[in-house]
Amino acid sequence: MLKIQKFVCNMIQENCYVVSDETGEGIIIDCGAYYEEERQAIVDYVKQNNITLKHLVATHGHFDHNFGNKAIYDTFKLKPEVPAKDKELLENLPLQVRGILGMTYEEELPPVGRYLEEGDTISFGSHTFTIIATPGHTPGCSFYYCEQEHVAFSGDTLFKGAIGRTDLEGGSMFQIIQSLRTICQLPDNTRILPGHGAETTIGYELASNPYLDR
Repeated sequence: MLKIQKFVCNMIQENCYVVSDETGEGIIIDCGAYYEEERQAIVDYVKQNNITLKHLVATHGHFDHNFGNKAIYDTFKLKPEVPAKDKELLENLPLQVRGILGMTYEEELPPVGRYLEEGDTISFGSHTFTIIATPGHTPGCSFYYCEQEHVAFSGDTLFKGAIGRTDLEGGSMFQIIQSLRTICQLPDNTRILPGHGAETTIGYELASNPYLDR
């Protein structure tokens, strides 16, 4: 059974997740830890729970979901795995920060371990996540879906009662609506753990989210 610990990170209040199972293996999804205390809290949780990390993955290439990659790389030697279509976004992370936050960001970016495509899988312990491409917020934005437990990490594609913005570079309202039509085919009881805000389910969103329509 999956054990999911959420950490709310950085000035954008982004959700980072440490996901593990009964084998003691785990992954980190969207490590947006910017402040030192956030980074230390994640490292402490991993160590205190004796989790053997197998992957560091991002749902997409925006800065607020990747601020903490260097800290995880330095501590656990994990290289980030990111959607291939967001390669350019990630490489230009300092430009994102300057353009959106008006801040200078000079931390060295760790080397990327793997560029992910739709249908690729991320495995650890007794669980496997399948990547579902959900472009629209960014070209590479993706769901990480565990069919075994009907759990999906939605990044900034789907929130409780809302969807991700499409007015940033590479965004597309047409694409995100197409992506939503795909993911609303998941079982109604699928837990959705988004990149910001509260957890929800596909069934709840189908009933209440004006952007979702079977």
